[in-house]
Amino acid sequence: MASAPLPLFYNGLEPLSSELHPDHKVRSQEAAPFLATQHAVPITVDEFPLVQRFMPIVFSVGDDAIPLALMGLNEGVNVFVDDGGKLLETNFYVPAYVRRYPFMLARLRPDAQELSLCFDPTADAVGAFDEGEPLFAGGQPTEATKAILAFNETFEQAGQRTQAFMAELREQGLLMDGEVSIQPEGAAQPFVYRGFQMVNEEKLNDLRGDQLRKIMKSGMLPLLHAHLFSLALMREVFARQTSLGKQPQPQLSATVN
Repeated sequence: MASAPLPLFYNGLEPLSSELHPDHKVRSQEAAPFLATQHAVPITVDEFPLVQRFMPIVFSVGDDAIPLALMGLNEGVNVFVDDGGKLLETNFYVPAYVRRYPFMLARLRPDAQELSLCFDPTADAVGAFDEGEPLFAGGQPTEATKAILAFNETFEQAGQRTQAFMAELREQGLLMDGEVSIQPEGAAQPFVYRGFQMVNEEKLNDLRGDQLRKIMKSGMLPLLHAHLFSLALMREVFARQTSLGKQPQPQLSATVN
């Protein structure tokens, strides 16, 4: 495979093959250690309605901005999992980007048209184990593998819808540099968070009728409102960091590096 930069969480990518991995199995994981120090996770627009119930939705900085769910306000801090990556509460929506790991669809060559199901060979969830769900039987994909493939195909389709959504945001000029100020009780100065993008609510309200109809018909408007409503949760994330002894710092970096 071409030596392109690896996506967040992945330490390597290897095509899943019945010839090379005939005895490989996938086993369930109760924790995601790789998530313990990750404060921002990519999400798709399909997830906005669920994510906005639990986490703030912001957009990364730069021209190729993507939507992110904030799991902490500072790099290295995740307030929804413990130090081992186990959820602190069961009633929580885990983004699909996390749930697809260690699998993903990728092109084996830059000029390849088709995407192949790959996995991170360093992950503890996939290997020639005694326990777990077999990925192949008689040289053919098992139902478990078919389900994994279907999930990843759905994720890729949602990713395409997300790209279209972001292109429309840029075309309408609706993104702006974000800023949220949080004034804790007893603090002399507020914590001011920047380093992310958000929808400019004033520009959204001032859209011409034809522009507004366009985003209403495309289904964008509820997604924009979900994003804007979710920003109130930044104060809850701030409070979680404080209660966990992970003292918030007045700087947010909306990146996934």
